[in-house]
Amino acid sequence: MPRLLASRRRALVALVGVAVLGATCLAGCAGIPPMPPQVAGADSASPTRSGTPSDDAPDDADTDDPGSEVADSGSEAELVADVTSDPDVLAQLDYALEYWSDYNVEGWGVLEGNDCVNFTSQMLIARGWAQTDEWYHGGDPYSSSASWRSSTAMHDWLAAHPELATPIDDDDRDRVQLGDIVQFDWDRSGDRDHTGIVTRIERGDDGEVRIAFAGHTKDSDYRDVDVAITEEHPGAAVYYWSLAD
Repeated sequence: MPRLLASRRRALVALVGVAVLGATCLAGCAGIPPMPPQVAGADSASPTRSGTPSDDAPDDADTDDPGSEVADSGSEAELVADVTSDPDVLAQLDYALEYWSDYNVEGWGVLEGNDCVNFTSQMLIARGWAQTDEWYHGGDPYSSSASWRSSTAMHDWLAAHPELATPIDDDDRDRVQLGDIVQFDWDRSGDRDHTGIVTRIERGDDGEVRIAFAGHTKDSDYRDVDVAITEEHPGAAVYYWSLAD
């Protein structure tokens, strides 16, 4: 009888060990580590945090896999990441990576469930942009201008100010630069549903360009544009704004 009890104890311990290992793998074994910073200098814009909330369409508030999302590609080794030494862009990216998931609520507040453009506006301030009568923070995001907190309103405001930004279609994504604005029309209705800032660009010799962005709501630091428009929102449209120096 003692031998039988000891054998049962050993079996129980083994089963517990397997269960613990399985739980550990479910929690982290399949996780994708965040991408390294793409800016010049290891101390500039370290990959700590980043985010993007859905502005006009809260359907982007899916948080099943927050953080970095990198499309699987067999040509990873053939892609080269852009770098920048522009201090304004570095400051913008540093801000994006610091507050993508740890919201700067004390400084700018938060638009619950729909904070993507409020966060994008903050990143533009970090880049050195100045508030105007048409684009401003009103003490909290709810009192701010529509262009500060709405994707479609930001689009309309930028379209009226070519001195600030130039529109770029996805067919010309090779013109996109670090720190540019990216906007999405999830259902191709003509409005803009989501907004973020480009935080990583990889280019291949064959002309391939892969772009990742930071934003709130679905908090992310390096969210893959192609994943967003093909897997998360199949058939969605993506547009960019090339920002003036």
